[in-house]
Formats: sequence, structure tokens, C-alpha cells
Amino acid sequence: CFFHSWSFLQTAVKTKVSILEIESSVSKYGINLAGERISFVRQFRGMTQDEVSDKLGLDGENKRRSMARYESGDRKPKENRLLEIANILKVNPKIIKEYNFQNQEDLIYMLLWMEEQYPRMSLDFNILEYLQEQNKLLLNFMDEWNDMRRKRLSHEITYEEYIEWKFQYEVKEGEINETNS
Repeated sequence: CFFHSWSFLQTAVKTKVSILEIESSVSKYGINLAGERISFVRQFRGMTQDEVSDKLGLDGENKRRSMARYESGDRKPKENRLLEIANILKVNPKIIKEYNFQNQEDLIYMLLWMEEQYPRMSLDFNILEYLQEQNKLLLNFMDEWNDMRRKRLSHEITYEEYIEWKFQYEVKEGEINETNS
């Protein structure tokens, strides 16, 4: 079940388990499917597969099948097609791409999605102490995310505003360079 995967991720962050073990565990539970994210955003936007297909310029019998295959994970959109889909759905392309868990930035986007796929999951923000010593990129993200979650829970922002923040979230360029140096 997913909670095993989330517990594994928390333990991995605290105990420095290899990123390959995290990737294997998370993928095993179906969290890494870009198609699910494309489907979620499309439905959140109130669009049908046919509407997205029309905007992509797809027609004929392949029209619906192409989007259905992207969303089911049977087919992965190439980078230029993914950019087109992101533009149509009005999201940061990094939100709907396939993730590589050796990339810390991808880990951030995956965490944002885990909350939507598993809304009852408990986030242990105590891992911030570990992150503070190890990784400014993840620490800055966790601080910002925790602030947005607090605003949503206290009704300072709506659920829709919170989701839009996630759809548009972008790691700041300086944070990436700080982590890599």
C-alpha cells in the first residue's frame, strides 16, 4: 500500500537510503506515472480527452486513443508533445513529466503529487532538521510547501488556489545551483 511507500521515503531521507531504493519503492506503488498527473490536471481544468486532442491537432481514430494511451501510461509523450500538453493545460511542464528520482528537483514535484493522490497521508515535517544539514533545495521547498498547506488549512487560500500553486510551482534557479555546488 502507499503508506508503506511514504514511510519508506521518510525513513530513507532520515537514514540516507540510496535514491535508487526510493525510486524502486515509489514506482512499485504507481506514484511515478506521468499519465495519471496529465489526467488529473485535465479533469481539474474541466477538459475532455477530445478537447485536449483537438488542441494538439490530433484527428481521426487516433484522436482519443493517443490521449487515452498517454493518460494510462501505455505511451509516454515525447518532450515536445509534453510541452504542448503542459501549455494546453496551463501548467509547469515539470508537474506532468516522468520523474527521475536521482534528480532532487523531480523529488520535489513527486512529493507535491503524493499529497493529491493520497490526501490522508501524514507528512512528517520533522525531517526538516535532517534536510537543513544536507540540502537547501529540499529545505526551502519544504518550508514553502508547509506554508502553503497551512494557508489552505486555515482557509487563507482555497483548495483551487493551492492546486494552482502546485501546478505552477517552479524550483528557483539559484536554489539548484546552491545545491549542486
